[in-house]
Amino acid sequence: MIKVSETAKKKVATLMEEEGFDSTTDFVRVGVTSGGCSGLSYELKFDKSAGETDKVFEDNAIRILVDKKSFLYLVGTTLEYSGGLNGKGFVFNNPNAQRTCGCGESFSL
Repeated sequence: MIKVSETAKKKVATLMEEEGFDSTTDFVRVGVTSGGCSGLSYELKFDKSAGETDKVFEDNAIRILVDKKSFLYLVGTTLEYSGGLNGKGFVFNNPNAQRTCGCGESFSL
């Protein structure tokens, strides 16, 4: 399962609305791709429909899609949002990551 913090929920809903998505019916697609300074990078985008092999979750009124491969890396992760002058934006608190880079956008197992 992937969790969504209260601050991330508010920011996701706002961004989805700005991009023509509806947070009550559409999805946040979370994934992992090769790359980044630690080997794997997080991916976050919006989607209108789930694929056949996607895992579907809902937490804090946000619907989340994860492809099966990415799910293995993301199980137990919490999506958070840090704003303000020193904020980083969306942050993935991933208990599976053994090493992360300084920017927090990539990790390794």
